[in-house]
Amino acid sequence: MQRKPASMTLNVTERHQASEPVLGAYNDHPLRLEVNDEIHARPYERLRAPARVSHLGMFSGRHSADADRAAVADLCERFGVEPPEPDAQHMSRDFGPFRLKWERRTEVSTYTFIVEDDFEHPFEGPPIERVPEDWLASLPGPRLVGIHLALEPSWSQPRTSSGIVALFNDNTIVGSQIAGGAARVWTDFRIHEDGFSRILLRDVNMRERQAGRAIQRLLEIETYRMMALLAFPVARRLNPQLNELEEQLASITERMTGSTRERDEQNLLSQLMELAAQVERIGNNTNYRFHAARAYHELVERRIQELREQRIQGVQTIQEFMERRLVPAMRTCDTVAERRGSLSERISRTGDLLRTRIDVALEAQNRDLLDSMDRRAKLQFRLQETVEGLSVAAISYYLMGLISYVLQAARDAGAPVRVEITQGLAVPVVVFTIWLVVRLVRYRIAKRQEG
Repeated sequence: MQRKPASMTLNVTERHQASEPVLGAYNDHPLRLEVNDEIHARPYERLRAPARVSHLGMFSGRHSADADRAAVADLCERFGVEPPEPDAQHMSRDFGPFRLKWERRTEVSTYTFIVEDDFEHPFEGPPIERVPEDWLASLPGPRLVGIHLALEPSWSQPRTSSGIVALFNDNTIVGSQIAGGAARVWTDFRIHEDGFSRILLRDVNMRERQAGRAIQRLLEIETYRMMALLAFPVARRLNPQLNELEEQLASITERMTGSTRERDEQNLLSQLMELAAQVERIGNNTNYRFHAARAYHELVERRIQELREQRIQGVQTIQEFMERRLVPAMRTCDTVAERRGSLSERISRTGDLLRTRIDVALEAQNRDLLDSMDRRAKLQFRLQETVEGLSVAAISYYLMGLISYVLQAARDAGAPVRVEITQGLAVPVVVFTIWLVVRLVRYRIAKRQEG
């Protein structure tokens, strides 16, 4: 076999060892790197027990990405840390006293503060106490999510069931083994006196990346749960409004069955259009919230599945808790959204029926009007023919008078003219001539109108 030149081997080796991707050799798509790197965005943190986490979710809204980014840049400037890129949606930096992982989502920005150190009480002296208070107070948007999470090492003394319950102020706790038994987690999904909820995670046999993934999933479950539940108060407020609107639609439909007058139908159509406008206004104000709730709920379910829960004897799992508490709320939201959509469709169908009735009534009126106009046209034609006959007679009469004057004048002048005989003979000629002229004039007028 012929050996390849050494220069070629060296070029290939250098190409594989290059730190930057080789783009000049091909006509790459301008979005190739961006699309490829997207799946590597938002990496999980590496965490080693013992560690504690404080997590904030600030509901800054859909149009506050720049303000969130500016807040993070301000904190970076205070600690002499490199700020995020101008269009960054996430960042992870070591600030010295703590690590910060910032993520910008559609409506909320999350700030996760991480400290790896020993602790006696899992929820005393949390990492957020190391963050400047004035900076926390200046964060855009109200706080929606606040979580303190403690990661206990496997070598620490295991806590008793009563000791775990005491950490959550004797509330009913939810917990399970996760990651195939590599860790155990407990929480109560309640907001405590400090304004934060609590999660206790005990390392059994987790790797650093595995611990980071587990913590990230737990924080996202709580964040997405709160985001999904934002639609629930909206759904409860909408229920009475929808009840009232449905009653109004039923009343309009009932009145339609007994209404036969055009004025009543026009009034009903006006009321129906106003009802449709109210329903559409409700839809415009709530559709996004309900669609977002559905998407967040799906994310919650997906993150719970990724935990790979196993039951701890006597403790309700996170999945069971969500099925009993979150799922009914989401079904209420779905029901309200479906009711609004169904109401809109029913109003549309009722409006179509009412407009059809009005159109049929108008068509009947137009038919009667056309029939009346046709009868009037026929009557006018007959009157016109009568007038034409009278006109021929009248013109003939006056014309015969003129002829009589001419004949009498001729007789007086000595011409041999017999006035009476000549007048009698001229009558049919004059009448026919006048009738012919009238017919010719009418024909020309009709021809001109057709043209």
